[in-house]
Amino acid sequence: MQEETSAADPLSLAGVVPPTVTAFGPDESLDPEGTAAHARFVVEGGAHAVFPLGTNGEFPLLAPGERDRVVEAVVEEVGGEVPVIAGVGAPSTRETVARAEAAAEAGADGLVVVTPYYYPLDGTAAVAHYRSVAAATELPLYVYHIPSKTGNALSLDTLDAVADIESVAGLKDSSKDVPWLGQAIDAHPELTFMAGSDSLLFAGLELGCTGLVSAVANVFPGLVVELYEAYAAGEEERARELQSRVYDVRDALKRGPYMAGVKTALSLRDVDFDVGGLRSPLRTMDEADRDALAADLRALDLLP
Repeated sequence: MQEETSAADPLSLAGVVPPTVTAFGPDESLDPEGTAAHARFVVEGGAHAVFPLGTNGEFPLLAPGERDRVVEAVVEEVGGEVPVIAGVGAPSTRETVARAEAAAEAGADGLVVVTPYYYPLDGTAAVAHYRSVAAATELPLYVYHIPSKTGNALSLDTLDAVADIESVAGLKDSSKDVPWLGQAIDAHPELTFMAGSDSLLFAGLELGCTGLVSAVANVFPGLVVELYEAYAAGEEERARELQSRVYDVRDALKRGPYMAGVKTALSLRDVDFDVGGLRSPLRTMDEADRDALAADLRALDLLP
C-alpha cells in the first residue's frame, strides 16, 4: 500500500510528476505555447503535478530568461490545477538563487534544485548551497540527486544536514542506487521522496517513494498513472505488470540519440501540438530510428 505523504512537505507531493519537455521552433527558438501545451497534455492524462526544467526539459541548454519564460508558461497553463515544481538548479549558487526567485515570482509552487554540477562539491559546500537557495524564497525545496549527470553525489551524512534545512521538503532521486535511496527514506520519513527513473518506479514505491518522476509519462501519462494507482490501491501484482510494460516503452524511447525518443514519440502520437526537436548539441532521431521507434510502439499497441 502507498505510504502517507510526508510531514515536511506542504505540497504533499504524490503520484505521477512528469519532467515536462521544453518545446522549440524549427530554428531552435523557445516555443512557450508548445511548452504549455505539453504540460496541459500530461495533466489531462492524469499527472498529479508537473516538473518543468528537469533533464527532459533541457534546462542546461536554456538562457536564464528562457528558463523563466518556461516556468511562466507552465504556471499560466496548469497552475492552480496541479502543483508546478520548477527546476532552478545551476552550477553556481548565485544563479540558482536568481532562478529560484524568478520561479517564485512566476507563481511556481515548489523548487527542484539539482546538485551543482561541473566542479566537484564536498558536503560542506552542498549544505551551504541548499541553505542559500532555501533562504531566497518561502517555497518548498526538493533536492534533485542525479550524480551520473552532475558528478556530485550526496552522502547520507550530507543528506542528513540538508534535511535539517527548514524549507527542504523532499528529494528526487535519479541515482539508481537502491541501497542509498532505501537508507535515505529510512532516515528521513518526514521528507517526500520521488523515484526519478522509469526503471525503478515500482521499486521506488516499495521503498517508500510517494512520487514518480517519469520520462515515459511525458508521452504516455496514462500508463504511469495506472501503475501508480494500482499500487496505491494495493494491487501490487498489477503494478508489477505495468512496470514491465514501462520497461518496454523505456527501451523503445532510448533508441537513437540521447533523449531524442520522448519528443519523437510525441510527434508520432495524435496530439494537437508540436514540441519540435532537441536543442543543439543534442540531436533528433534520423528517419531510420524514427521508423524503428514507431514500429516498436505499434508492437506495444501504443500507436494505431
